[in-house]
Amino acid sequence: MTKRGLTMGTIAAALLLGGCASMRDAPVAGSADPAVTTSHGTLRGTAQGDLNVFRGIPYAAPPVDDLRWAPPQPAAHWGGVRDASTFGPACIQPPVPPTSLYNDPPESSSEDCLNLNVWVPRDAEGAPVIVWIHGGSLRIGASSLPMYDGANYAQRGIVFVSINYRLGPLGWLAHKELSAESEAGISGNYGLLDQIAALQWVRENAAAFGGDPGNVTIMGESAGALSTTYLMVSPKARGLFDKAIIQSTNVRSFPELSEAANGMPSGEQIGADLLEKLGVADIEAVRAMDAQQITIRATLAGFAPQGTIDGKVLPDQLNDVFDRGDQARVPVIVGYNAHEYRPVGGLGLRMPATPGQYEAMIQNTYGALTSDFLRIYPHEGGDDALLDATGDIIFGWSGERIAQSQDALGLPSYFYVFDHCYPSARARDLCAFHASELPFTFGNLAAKSLTEVWPVPDGAYDRAVSDAMLDYWTSFAASGRPHAARLPAWQPYGSAEHYVRFADKPLPGRNYKPGMFELHETFAAQQRAAGRSWGMPVGLNVAPPSDDT
Repeated sequence: MTKRGLTMGTIAAALLLGGCASMRDAPVAGSADPAVTTSHGTLRGTAQGDLNVFRGIPYAAPPVDDLRWAPPQPAAHWGGVRDASTFGPACIQPPVPPTSLYNDPPESSSEDCLNLNVWVPRDAEGAPVIVWIHGGSLRIGASSLPMYDGANYAQRGIVFVSINYRLGPLGWLAHKELSAESEAGISGNYGLLDQIAALQWVRENAAAFGGDPGNVTIMGESAGALSTTYLMVSPKARGLFDKAIIQSTNVRSFPELSEAANGMPSGEQIGADLLEKLGVADIEAVRAMDAQQITIRATLAGFAPQGTIDGKVLPDQLNDVFDRGDQARVPVIVGYNAHEYRPVGGLGLRMPATPGQYEAMIQNTYGALTSDFLRIYPHEGGDDALLDATGDIIFGWSGERIAQSQDALGLPSYFYVFDHCYPSARARDLCAFHASELPFTFGNLAAKSLTEVWPVPDGAYDRAVSDAMLDYWTSFAASGRPHAARLPAWQPYGSAEHYVRFADKPLPGRNYKPGMFELHETFAAQQRAAGRSWGMPVGLNVAPPSDDT
């Protein structure tokens, strides 16, 4: 069968053959707007105060027709000056219920979505670079959302880049026919390959914008944090970044490409099942379908986009890679939110009426670990105890595991817990919910930057907390060490298990929630030994959730 697409190595070669980025260009004569020449042509952006902003820059070719479900190909070169004043389309995605906290639909979407944006300090030269990978359960989201405006990073001396990548079935479908088309014999992970292609573009072009290609930090939240974790374990991404900021990730088990394992069908079987639900016989038939219809129907059919352990792009289960010390050897900031699962409606979790009923429920799953579970999540905590247990199982354990793994390699790793609340969030029992740190890490606290139903920050300490996080984040990107004037020193995780809790101000501490990590680490190991999946909530009278940020 004819092989489709190129390997990542040939993509890299093709990008390099496109020519290196020039030195930063001065604005074109007669225009107040800035211009810059990249490896693919000249761009004209917009001046924004003392910043220059370039939007909608293609970093790869449109993945349409035969390139649908193929590795990303090099973007076309262009002559003249390309307008980079407006955002490009987002990637195809399903609608989100209007009552959702996370309902922030992009203005436009298309399969021609592999574009990125750059915010630049006007006189930048050798500046640190941050590459932002948006969240959205690998299903929704876009780099153009107002919450992700990078101006506050650029104001602090960062060249800030935000990227789009393929979502849903268009980005994460594995299938036997697609594996047969591939030179590497693999499929799935197309969205991750997009992210790698974007990082290659950044390495090649950062200097054109005044950035340092040798000082790149990848940063993501939720599905973007999971993507950042994938990039840490992927050999294909090695050498493309130098630090990582990981906000609410997870290191659960993922499907193997061709074989059922850990209580899950293979990635290729998941793909075959989806095609059956779509009523199509083969990949040729599904390629002929409308992209939006594929996405909506796959979502309704329960398709959950995720990485596939293919032995190449994702070489092994994430925990195995970290346990061997084979992950990227880079400093990290990693953490999560104190009450991840507080969005309206929660997860349908209900605490049993009596302590005895609760103990029996937990005993059924956790066995000898039940007493440890009940100590950390006691009956008197009510529904909140179960909600917080869910957040800890998925995000808390995962974040602390990465902090420990990098520390074991002798690398600086910094652990945090976001626990800031404010009146409008408290009134709706939404303190420190999943993704609530985002307005603070971006400094975009105004209602115009948030979704319609997001609790708008209205507390006395909101701006101070945001400034603290921005200062810690940007100093880490610059030097590998988070620090801020007149704020507490943030100690590396280390044997003392240091962390910073962001409440109304940064509060350093040691050993956050004693016993939490050990409980979930032991349980995950037991699950795996029994041939079951791990890293998702079990025994909490609820099906595994999927976030929508």
